Amino acid sequence: MDVNGTVAEGFEPVREAFVRNFEVLGDRGAAVAVYRDGRLVVDLWAGTKDVDGTADSAPWERGTAQIVRSATKGVAAAALLLLHQRGLLDLDAPVGEYWPEFKAVGKERVLVRHVLSHRAGLPVLDRPLTPEEALDPLRGAEAVARQALVWEPGTDHGYHALTYGWLLGELVRRVTGRGVGEWIAEEIAGPVGADLWVGLPAAEAGRVGRSGRVEAPGNAGGLRSRPKRSVAEAYDDPASLTRRAFAAITPFPDQNDPAYRAASLPATNGIATAEGLARFYASLVGEVGGGPRLFTPGTLAAARAEESAGPDQVLVINTRFGLGYMLHGSASPFLDAGSFGHPGRGGSLGFADPESGIAFGYVTNGFSKTVTADARAQALVRGVRAAL
Repeated sequence: MDVNGTVAEGFEPVREAFVRNFEVLGDRGAAVAVYRDGRLVVDLWAGTKDVDGTADSAPWERGTAQIVRSATKGVAAAALLLLHQRGLLDLDAPVGEYWPEFKAVGKERVLVRHVLSHRAGLPVLDRPLTPEEALDPLRGAEAVARQALVWEPGTDHGYHALTYGWLLGELVRRVTGRGVGEWIAEEIAGPVGADLWVGLPAAEAGRVGRSGRVEAPGNAGGLRSRPKRSVAEAYDDPASLTRRAFAAITPFPDQNDPAYRAASLPATNGIATAEGLARFYASLVGEVGGGPRLFTPGTLAAARAEESAGPDQVLVINTRFGLGYMLHGSASPFLDAGSFGHPGRGGSLGFADPESGIAFGYVTNGFSKTVTADARAQALVRGVRAAL
């Protein structure tokens, strides 16, 4: 495997894991980046730009970007936390205070905090959106505003796989007057110099490879290769919260469609380079290259303080969430107890570990069947841990 890029002395285990991901775990095209204390110590890429590429296909380059699915949620969450940090949004205020139409059908008690911690009780839509409807963020927000609660807000938690994006995006729009993708570009990605987008600009479209499903042979990553029976049953049952949450857009759009990539869906369609994703997380906890540190100590503490823990009503496994971020645990292991971040279904991962100064980003064009803990990403995390 021809691996390109650089690894600082001591971080060779990450390169070894990256090579093995291609040789054993089925990666076709991918990149990984790691910052430590604001310094880029791992910057690797390999394979082909397109998942279905042949040997003579365009190679993955340093600037190649890829859709990161739900790893987008970690970027989008920063928008609400920064609005709170600036005094423009109260995390303990009802969502309806900023979005009056949202209060319909008994949702007056849903707080902004509940949205970020997956406790809002709105993981499903009784009438799923079509792909065409989903590309209009106003249609998604209107659908969520009409939707009745599944549980009393704050009393339980369950992964808001798709509705999270419309909830968060409309709050940003109501508070700032700007779309969430525009706000992220101007207030997060631009200032810190991160190559990431929620709503891909036409000028950047040529950098993004085609994604698709890949199968990893066996259980070479050391993680469970088959889900527990209860989990599998939940995904198979059309009436379950699990199936309904992931079916809030039906059928799901083609993620290689330029129109899908250009839309602003802050739960699912962020696009980033590995270095851009790692730089974003590095900027949450410190300065990078003279850029601003995004989170104050108080905001950082809030982001990774446990808000939800235990059986997840949607994912049917035990999950832990802070405000907008998954926390280190069995469902999605990061580096250590203080780590916070977000995986993307099927592979991608971004997180920060303030205690060690590590910020991590992994993107791939080959999506596996995993939801929260992909074997390739976990192998790379183990490589980082071995380097420390």
